[in-house]
Amino acid sequence: MDAFCRLSGLDPLWDWNRTWYTANPDLTQCFQNTVLVWVPCIYLWLLAPFYCLHLYCHDRGHIQMSCLCSAKMVLGFLLASFGFVEFFYILLERSQDIQHHMVFLLSPIIRSLTVILAMCIIQLERIRGCRSSIFLFLFWVLAVVCALVPLRAKIQLAMDEVSRTSAPFNHQPTDSARMCISQKPSSGERFTAKTTVSLVFNLLQNPCPVKDASFLSKILFWWFTGLVVKGYRTPLEAGDLWTLREEDTSQKIISDLEQDWTAECAKLQKQEKALASGVALGSRLPEQAQLLRKLQKEQSSGFFLLRTLARKFGPYFLTGTLCIIFHDAFMFAIPQVLSLLLDFMRDEDAPLWKGYFYATLMFLLSCLQSLFNHQYMYTCFTVGMRVKTAVMGLVYRKSLVINSSARRTCTVGEIVNLVSADTQKLMDFVVYFNAVWLAPIEIALCLFFLWQHLGPSALAGIATVILIFPLNGFIAKKRSKLQVKAIQMKFMDGRIRLMNEILNGIKILKFYAWEKAFLEQVLGYREKELKALKKSQILYSISIASFNSSSFLIAFAMFGVYVMLDDKNVLDAQKVFVSMALINILKTPLSQLPFAISTTLQAVVSLKRLGNFTNIHNSAYRKIHFFVDRISVSVPRGSLVAVVGPVGSGKSSLLSAMLGETEKRSGQVTVKGSVAYVPQQAWIQNATVQDNIIFGREKLKTWYHRVLEACALLPDLDILPAGDATEIGEKGLNLSGGQKQRVSLARAVYRKADVYLLDDPLSAVDAHVGQHIFDKVIGPKGVLRDKTRILVTHGMSFLPQADLILVLVDGEITESGSYQELLSRHGAFADFIHTFASTERKESAIQRGKETFQTLVLLGDTTNTNLQNMEPVSETDQEQVPEDLGKLTEADKARTGRVRLDMYKKYFKTIGLAIIIPIVFLYAFQQGASLAYNYWLSKWADDPVVNGTQIDTDLKLTVFGALGFVQGVAIFGTTVAISICGIIASRHLHMDLLNNVLHSPMSFFESTPSGNLLNRFAKEIDAIDCMVPEGLKMMLSYVFKLMEVCIIVLMATPFAAVIILPLSFLYAFVQSFYVATSCQLRRLEAVSRSPIYTHFNETVQGASVIRAFGEQSRFILQANDRVDFNQTSYFPRFVATRWLAVNLEFVGNGVVLAAAILSVMGKSTLSPGIVGLAVSHSLQVTGILSWIVRSWTDVENNIVSVERVNEYADTPKEASWSIESSSLPQAWPQNGTIEFQDYGLQYRKGLELALKGITLHIHEREKVGIVGRTGAGKSSLALGIFRILEAAKGKIFIDGVDIADIGLHDLRSRITIIPQDPVLFSGSLRMNLDPFDTYTDEEVWSSLELAHLKNFVSNLPDKLNHECTEGGENLSLGQRQLVCLARALLRKTKILVLDEATAAVDLETDTLIQSTIRTQFEDCTVLTIAHRLNTIMDYTRVIVMDRGHVSEMDSPANLISQRGQFYRMCREAGLV
Repeated sequence: MDAFCRLSGLDPLWDWNRTWYTANPDLTQCFQNTVLVWVPCIYLWLLAPFYCLHLYCHDRGHIQMSCLCSAKMVLGFLLASFGFVEFFYILLERSQDIQHHMVFLLSPIIRSLTVILAMCIIQLERIRGCRSSIFLFLFWVLAVVCALVPLRAKIQLAMDEVSRTSAPFNHQPTDSARMCISQKPSSGERFTAKTTVSLVFNLLQNPCPVKDASFLSKILFWWFTGLVVKGYRTPLEAGDLWTLREEDTSQKIISDLEQDWTAECAKLQKQEKALASGVALGSRLPEQAQLLRKLQKEQSSGFFLLRTLARKFGPYFLTGTLCIIFHDAFMFAIPQVLSLLLDFMRDEDAPLWKGYFYATLMFLLSCLQSLFNHQYMYTCFTVGMRVKTAVMGLVYRKSLVINSSARRTCTVGEIVNLVSADTQKLMDFVVYFNAVWLAPIEIALCLFFLWQHLGPSALAGIATVILIFPLNGFIAKKRSKLQVKAIQMKFMDGRIRLMNEILNGIKILKFYAWEKAFLEQVLGYREKELKALKKSQILYSISIASFNSSSFLIAFAMFGVYVMLDDKNVLDAQKVFVSMALINILKTPLSQLPFAISTTLQAVVSLKRLGNFTNIHNSAYRKIHFFVDRISVSVPRGSLVAVVGPVGSGKSSLLSAMLGETEKRSGQVTVKGSVAYVPQQAWIQNATVQDNIIFGREKLKTWYHRVLEACALLPDLDILPAGDATEIGEKGLNLSGGQKQRVSLARAVYRKADVYLLDDPLSAVDAHVGQHIFDKVIGPKGVLRDKTRILVTHGMSFLPQADLILVLVDGEITESGSYQELLSRHGAFADFIHTFASTERKESAIQRGKETFQTLVLLGDTTNTNLQNMEPVSETDQEQVPEDLGKLTEADKARTGRVRLDMYKKYFKTIGLAIIIPIVFLYAFQQGASLAYNYWLSKWADDPVVNGTQIDTDLKLTVFGALGFVQGVAIFGTTVAISICGIIASRHLHMDLLNNVLHSPMSFFESTPSGNLLNRFAKEIDAIDCMVPEGLKMMLSYVFKLMEVCIIVLMATPFAAVIILPLSFLYAFVQSFYVATSCQLRRLEAVSRSPIYTHFNETVQGASVIRAFGEQSRFILQANDRVDFNQTSYFPRFVATRWLAVNLEFVGNGVVLAAAILSVMGKSTLSPGIVGLAVSHSLQVTGILSWIVRSWTDVENNIVSVERVNEYADTPKEASWSIESSSLPQAWPQNGTIEFQDYGLQYRKGLELALKGITLHIHEREKVGIVGRTGAGKSSLALGIFRILEAAKGKIFIDGVDIADIGLHDLRSRITIIPQDPVLFSGSLRMNLDPFDTYTDEEVWSSLELAHLKNFVSNLPDKLNHECTEGGENLSLGQRQLVCLARALLRKTKILVLDEATAAVDLETDTLIQSTIRTQFEDCTVLTIAHRLNTIMDYTRVIVMDRGHVSEMDSPANLISQRGQFYRMCREAGLV
């Protein structure tokens, strides 16, 4: 190259004297005209083929030519033409000695050809739909940087007024313009058949701008600024957020992942089969068996899942890994530059430009380090988000696939925990995984560079690291153990599961006054959880103290050994502060490694849990005490088959077997055609009545109306506030049992399936309604007459019309045939029929159900369905009624704006000022110690060297050590104190939340989805437990650290105040923008999370129905929508953090530049020690600034949890549970008399009374039946007695005591109800009967015997300690009903209210129950809300309700003789 340059009469390529060892540096002409011109060109020509291939493979649609694109082309061709002009000019001017001007001749032509290539690439990008090119951006940056040097030379020449040589034109300004334009994405639109649909969609939606952002905008996150500004001006709403990019949507992620997953599963099954067959044949037995075990372990341990995820998301994750490697390279370059800067400060003869050069280089390296770090974090969070979507999708799909029997091994609470806690652990794992292998490399590099500076003394640092590292490793392991085994899996899971059950069975808790017992259980779990958390936090405090003191400990060890080894070892500024900079770098991997290991261990546990769940085979059939055995039956097409048998004989299991819901041990089940299924317990969605019936199908008006009429739903729709557009609460809360069952039946009928499996659908409806449904739907003349119907029933009156009857006893078909055939055989069935013929011929067996049109929750009354949740309607608003009347549940709403100061006050008030003030002083003391030991170090470094040594090194080392030790103790004190404060606050807030929820009236639970409440108890309480104290710890430590840095920089260069002040204003400005947006995004994300859990909850409970109807794909789409909606706020939330960090770190890098440049300027007055102290500390500013805002935002984001937990403090509450001043006798009520005095009841103020002026007196031991038509108000009486609703006027007296004057628990615990839904809680059978442990075992056994459960319970392995699963699912519905009867028998109060107590039992058991009630409650007052009129014919009195009034009241015989309303009802039921 030198020869080539000499030929053109230029200097050699490189000359150190001209470039470095000079006061006025410059590059040689040869270098400027060859290397600087050719490097960008070589880059473009070498990489263009690969880039073109990439464009060819990735077609994103055509972009139309735009003005911007045209401007690019014009500028490009101008640039190219300059080169050609220059080439021809030289060719003409120097044609004689052309060989002496080859350098000047070649450079312009190479450059022009390269620009033409760039133009061609721009056009190719446009054709292939690439809007922003990284490849070309780097080319233009390179071209501009390379053109800057010649430009400087030209300016210098012009300024020196030196005559110009025939050097080539300089194109730098044009290059710059070209580069600026190249940064703006081409703005034409793409048009391909493939993208038209998405274009239309994006026009309607709000597409994410990152797709079309330029490269510079992407790396600096400027594309996000629009949303930040919008969020600052007005609080963000869901509509302001961008739609997800296609590659982030559930549809795209899961469809791709499912293919891999299915392929992996098939491969694994193949291997398992091959190995299993090999084992069976006995070939190479030990190896095969071992391999099979390994495969199964791998699958269940979650490694299988991890491998699938890695295959899908690995390549993108690797690009992030590449960024972190670059980040590390720049990070390690900075201390080397600092070393050169301090060397410069010591060298008095060094030219000033070198100082400015080092300062600028340090600034550039810091900026590049920031950029690469945040690109890495952005990649990790994007991958984490996709992993979350993928795992949620897989868990959801699996929960739809596993059958009912398999689901018993995994509760709803556990599944919700899988999608909340475990997906979060996997997201953390993605972010910190690289630290597991990168941190040891970083530690090794730090120690290598320290060895270079301090020689063998660096080994002392290694020894310190080796001592600190196992300590932190041990602490991380212990914490992980505590968190995984104690807090998260055991106590937290237990608490959430219990809360889920409490919310599901809240009305039973209210009726029985059991809130306190369950409150104690929850608090028991909570105390254990907090105890484990406290241990974990103390360990964490030791860990933090050792981390934060680690830089001091390493420095102390190294410097101590260094000065002790040899008197000639002098600690100068260069050694001290370069070592300190390296030690500060060392702190990051040292702190990250234990955390990364802990996160990895937690992720492994989560992967195991997910692996175990996704590995549940449909054979997990545990804890089930009813099953079917040796069943052989063939059902002809179009026939009606009735299945009868006693409770627990396996009737429901037979239907489950037909649906494939039970484990098949032998034989086969074949069902031809589509199936519709009506379960025994109706599963109702939280949607409108219409949506529940249509269930995803198109609405056919005529057929829909016919179905409603057949299922007797039309009268109900007239009563419901918005007809079929009325929203039904979760689990059908605001419908009666009968209505739920009929909606469930209507859903099946509407489907027009071939086979109908009906599991006792008529048990929950009134007599005439049951007859109507049988005639119009199920019977030989019903709408399903041509369909195959399998009807499980306890009713006898429909059996003569069945084509085939199957009699089941203990899981076997003992008899089968038509009604007449079975009677003629004189078997068990015939005996049974004859026994019950006397009662059953008169009255249809169907009359066992729930009040037909009862609409209010519990025993609510239809007239005013759920109007207690709606605002009173004024006369003028009558027209709007239909629109909002049907609305019931309130969606989780996001608050707007900054968090109110009250929330902080509330949080700190629960801790107490007496603890807070000492903590702040402790922090100030801690940072003071840090400042003192750093300043001491700088003074030591500036100590003059006398005869090659420094004096009093022992004293200096001792003071340094003492100050560092004091700081370490202070750090431990502050972290422990804040952790304990956090636990105090958390305990109070959880207690308040629990009390507020349990003291809420029933109307609150109807209108609040359980997902919202569970979210408060799970995610929000978890945030208050861990995140708020964590954020406060970080924020306080970094705020004080920043103050220390500012003091040090100002001590060194007071003039820095001029720069620090405007930078702090800029910082405050950026921060205020960010916090407003970030808080709102956090709220929106929290609000959109609840519907995911609610939907999961609903789906898991109705999985068998969804499968039977084949609606999985629709529910999967709904789940996808909910997850995507949540991710639309999660994505901008983490990008906001990156946007902030990049912008703030540039502010911080400004402080580095200021400190360095001011130090260079004050070289003559400043000592190297103080410069080293100022610059090494200013290097920490970038990290400190972003951590302050991040921790402040974390605190503000998580204080939102305090806000959300506190929301329920202001909701309406029930009356107090007990009144201390009450003088209620212990044995009250002794007689059981009930008196209503002008009693009125309404469901909400401003609405019509549901009970109007009821005055009646019920005497002791009287048996009273309450009957009436739909909406008559009979259920309202029961609601009034239990004060589920408070009186609007009048009073109720029990034994002469006004029930309004006593506590709710005093009232509810002294009277008993047997409710319509038999609810059991997970726990022992004894706990379900007697949660307060009030009764002896003998009393419990006695009640079980009277409830006809003694034989069943005594045959269980654990007897009374038999564990009931969630909702009591391992008992049949009839057995659960009998457990409810046993509860009533155990309480044995003087007043018993019966509401549909016999809905789910067969006739034989029903007769036993009735006789038990007659004998055992003989001396009690019994109120029966009657549906089977024959059960109350021997009662003392019957009250006939009509439109809220008592229309008739007398003995049954007298009422019949009066031939009034009661007589007509009896006639309809065939009793007269």
